[in-house]
Amino acid sequence: MEDLVNQWIWRQDFWLPPGVTWQDIAEGTAGSSRHPVPRDLLISLPLALSFIALRFVFERVVALPLSRQLGVRDRVRFRVTPIPKLEEFYLQTKKQPSQNEIMLLENLCGLNQRQIQNWLRHRRKQDIPSSTRKFCEASWRFVFYLIVFSAGLVSLINTPWFWDHRECWRGYPRQPVAEVQYWYYIVELSFYLSLLLCVPVDIKRKDFKEQIVHHFATIFLIAFSYCGNYVRVGTLVMLIHDSSDILLESAKMFHYAGWRKTCDILFILFATVFLVTRLVVFPCRIVYTTIVDSLEVFLPYPGYYFFNGLLLTLQVLHIFWAWLILRMIYKFVFLGKVERDERSDVESEVDEVGEEECSWERKKGVFNSKLASLSNNCVLNNLTNQRRKMNSRTPKAR
Repeated sequence: MEDLVNQWIWRQDFWLPPGVTWQDIAEGTAGSSRHPVPRDLLISLPLALSFIALRFVFERVVALPLSRQLGVRDRVRFRVTPIPKLEEFYLQTKKQPSQNEIMLLENLCGLNQRQIQNWLRHRRKQDIPSSTRKFCEASWRFVFYLIVFSAGLVSLINTPWFWDHRECWRGYPRQPVAEVQYWYYIVELSFYLSLLLCVPVDIKRKDFKEQIVHHFATIFLIAFSYCGNYVRVGTLVMLIHDSSDILLESAKMFHYAGWRKTCDILFILFATVFLVTRLVVFPCRIVYTTIVDSLEVFLPYPGYYFFNGLLLTLQVLHIFWAWLILRMIYKFVFLGKVERDERSDVESEVDEVGEEECSWERKKGVFNSKLASLSNNCVLNNLTNQRRKMNSRTPKAR
């Protein structure tokens, strides 16, 4: 089975530079504690399941009491009366019904159009995740990123490639892998696998598709960089990404708790770190060294294009998120506050829709009242003018 996997999946001519084999990597690191082997990554699957179980315990034992201590409050939402036909329609579509669908629901439920729309609007509001749930999710990610970033920084700060990125390729592919770097890889890979497995139950945000692409690109990057012994570059990529994620998740936590000033300060720090690390350090140092500096050691090969293609995919996502952050900065500077998260939950759009409906109803009422007053004024003016004409004709008749 291992020979079959190596023949069809871990093909040396695809994953490794010309003239380099898996045996070369193993022999070149024979005196070290560990050398990269593709089967080492299999341990990440049970660890990912362990992360999911640990997250379940953490959110209920640690995050939930912490949310109450920080003052997280959930909105009291109206509970709709169960109507089987409407519930079935809602679970199937979860979208705004068309006019034809509303007419069909009127015949099935015996309700008018306005009652059906109100029921569906309140039903969508019931599915909006509570602030406590969002706080627990953010706190779990914050704790993980804080621990992993701290451990990664301590393990890399004394390495030569941390300061000089050209050292990432010195002696390649015969580069030993330290035990702490191996576990750094395995823990990060297991965590992103757990995030991917939890996608169906996690809170969906407006950049849901971009997050899925990010998770897949990150998983492939970690797996490929380990198997191809790009561990030095891979550790730097993970460290850069974790640095801003800590501030993002902490800002979310204080936002859900209602600590506006603390949230604004953390948001400014997050925006600064994100823009510097993702738009300056990552493309100018990491992507540059993998595209340009690596060619001093080996010629381009299929894995070279695959690895750099994934890095450029991450960079496109960085630009997309940087645009959202700059929009929030604009609101913060010119409006005095961040009105809402540009990556807010998809379900939160329901509140906006409801507010738009209410505002439209108010505008409609005002508009109708103005039309009524205008028409009344027109009628009164006509009557007044007609009375004046009659009064002016009376003396002549007399």
